[in-house]
Amino acid sequence: MVDVRLSFSNTITALGADVRSVFQALSDGRTGLQKCSGWERLDMPLCFSRIEDSLLQDRYHAAGGEPGKTRLEQMMIASLHDVIQRSGVKLDARTGLIIATTKGNIDALAKASEFPAGRAELVELGEQVVSHFGIPNTPVILSNACVSGLLALVVAKRFIENGTYDHVLVTSGDLLSEFVLSGFNAFQALSAEPCRPYCAHRKGINLGEAVASALVTRDASLFSDDNMRLAGAGSCNDANHISGPSRTGEGLFRSINLAMQEADVTPDDIQLISAHGTATLYNDEMESIAFQRSGLSHVPLHSLKGYFGHCLGAAGLLETLIAAQCLHQGRTIPSAGFAELGVSQPLNVITKAGDAEMHRFIKTASGFGGCNTAVVFERPGA
Repeated sequence: MVDVRLSFSNTITALGADVRSVFQALSDGRTGLQKCSGWERLDMPLCFSRIEDSLLQDRYHAAGGEPGKTRLEQMMIASLHDVIQRSGVKLDARTGLIIATTKGNIDALAKASEFPAGRAELVELGEQVVSHFGIPNTPVILSNACVSGLLALVVAKRFIENGTYDHVLVTSGDLLSEFVLSGFNAFQALSAEPCRPYCAHRKGINLGEAVASALVTRDASLFSDDNMRLAGAGSCNDANHISGPSRTGEGLFRSINLAMQEADVTPDDIQLISAHGTATLYNDEMESIAFQRSGLSHVPLHSLKGYFGHCLGAAGLLETLIAAQCLHQGRTIPSAGFAELGVSQPLNVITKAGDAEMHRFIKTASGFGGCNTAVVFERPGA
């Protein structure tokens, strides 16, 4: 079996521009969420996280960024630049690129004076990123709702196992845009207060903006000190509804079991669940059912949406990078906002930061259209 590792990584969020500083902020109990009375043309109370313009511009200029790029292109270029520089990976025919996003350059549609309408097409996003770095391979653009960032790691793993590439660069990102905010508001899903995943007092989601990037590789010379083995993965669509999850958790249940089977582990081998946890009524309930059916109800669990909001296509990779730090640093991150269990099945929700020896975690993600993904990660030597 090919030993595929999640290696050098980066994230840019409202809490910082590298994984370890963001992890430290979470350990200190800081949140990137902010409340405001409205945003652009949405005259309503909102709670969200957004990357500071000055922080993004500093990182983009450090990456040799040129004028004429959209905000999302700048985010991805800045984040990928950090990974490429620190890893030293060669950008040749044996290195692939996967770009994961839910909405891509959706803001370009409202900026006709700056960008042509075609700039909003996903293929154009890929071309802009590739041209900056001079990557010789055509990028894979993966847009599968809110599992996109996590699913990109699965696709990277399969590419390497099948011999298509030796290394795959993955970048995942989404913007906080009026389009996305108004869309979720149409579902009456937004909370004006910080979200409370799995809590009986939850009122809905917060949205967020972030980018995360990573190198996935089989080359031991490119393993970072905090690398993580991609031990097993599974993805399944429950085909239930365009926006509502399966009431039985079938798709997530099957994804979890496929991932654990490939990793050859049992529920007792898992020490942490990095869950999706959007703080909506139906998503959190569905997850509790899927975890109970999978025998994982006893495993310590957190959702990170109370720190970043829901970052759409970036969420799965961003949250994976934080969970990996939990294992390497032996430190748990609590599920922000949780006070009282508000789902039908038992969950072992983490409420306090603390030290813990952990060897494996499972990351799950679910999204519109019935998509679900789960990946088991192992700390080397586990």
